[in-house]
Amino acid sequence: MEKFKKEIPFIAVALLPFVYLAYIWKSLPESVPMHWNGAGEIDRYGDKNELLLMIFMLTGISYFIFLIIPYIDPKQKLQNMGNKLNNLRLILALFMSALAIYILYSVQQKTSNPVLIFPLVGLLFAFLGNYFKTIKPNYFIGIKTPWTLENEDVWKKTHVMGGKLWFVGGLLMAMTFVLPNKIQVYTFLGITAVITIVPIVYSYFEFKKIKNQ
Repeated sequence: MEKFKKEIPFIAVALLPFVYLAYIWKSLPESVPMHWNGAGEIDRYGDKNELLLMIFMLTGISYFIFLIIPYIDPKQKLQNMGNKLNNLRLILALFMSALAIYILYSVQQKTSNPVLIFPLVGLLFAFLGNYFKTIKPNYFIGIKTPWTLENEDVWKKTHVMGGKLWFVGGLLMAMTFVLPNKIQVYTFLGITAVITIVPIVYSYFEFKKIKNQ
């Protein structure tokens, strides 16, 4: 019972988009926008029932994943993170719910161009980058390469460097809302590639450096 009480805030946050969808359901036509192209134009419509699946994939699946992984982590490091892990879970749940609600709002408006999706993701990346240095070595969360998982010092150094990179990259993403749609998309993809590839390469060279010493 105590464990269930602790889960109530996470469940409540995950259900917020479903509540919002129920509120706007009758105002939605049977066919609603489901995808926008790089220019911000609607290029696919679908049945409004698809929105239920979209919300579940954003909030439901992420909730269940973070509920389960601390118990299947072979190193048991995630359980030792305590409140830090719960804070991370809550922030991610809030982000997923906010993203789902914003998408639903864009769907309802039809002509609304969801330009804030990339900046929202950028703010999430910035938050995660600021959080990286607190993550213990594990197989589920963080920059998981063969070299960070092999050596704890490489894990720490990679997450300190990668955290700074993700923080700066996330803030740059957040500022892309002032750019034209196509440039916004390409800028987002470029920044994502940099903050993904650089920490991987860095972890390899750090591992080689430590091994040679």
